[in-house]
Amino acid sequence: MYSGPIAANAYHRLASDGLVDVFVILGPNHHGLGSGVAVMNAGVWRTPLGDVEIDAETAKEVMRSSGIIDVDESAHSYEHAVEVQLPFLQYVYGSSFKFVPISFLMQDLETCRDVGETLSEVLKGKNAVVIASTDMTHYEPHRRATEKDKKAIEAVVELDEELFYSLIDTYKISTCGYGPVTALITSAKRAGVKKGELLSYKTSGDITGDTSAVVGYASLIFEK
Repeated sequence: MYSGPIAANAYHRLASDGLVDVFVILGPNHHGLGSGVAVMNAGVWRTPLGDVEIDAETAKEVMRSSGIIDVDESAHSYEHAVEVQLPFLQYVYGSSFKFVPISFLMQDLETCRDVGETLSEVLKGKNAVVIASTDMTHYEPHRRATEKDKKAIEAVVELDEELFYSLIDTYKISTCGYGPVTALITSAKRAGVKKGELLSYKTSGDITGDTSAVVGYASLIFEK
């Protein structure tokens, strides 16, 4: 009820851009289980809208191209950041797409850049979209959360992963998936993207009216 209306802005833009064969969905590892950077390379994920198949071929290419990504199902067992994106995609595309899930327990700058560079190489020539799933600031007053998040969002729009990463540290911005976002920026730049676009930003306080302790949500897109 909080993040859905924000995320829907990106999926609306995506829906108007035609079919996509494969999605790579990046998310943080909240539970600390499994490998530092973990992919699944076989099977299906089931939601109330049906089953979505993992793109085994692309997942294996990612594995071959990166020395730091492991196949580890346990890293995804209790994780929600990737799976919450699937119903949006199923609403738009039905079951006509495949996906590759990647979970980040390690979110240091070098690791995230490595993953981003790997994705740019593996996805070259493919009809693919990369999605990074994250919340923004957690449980701070609305005004403070908004001020912090806007700094980070400006760096994302400018495709400056180093600035984004430093702002997260300097202002203690509690963005859970800063690693996936960093990897996405890296991949987008190598794919020729010049700038991002902010579609929507709100906090949970905009929904509940309680602005004392909110979570921030933003929807951005990168287009060639």
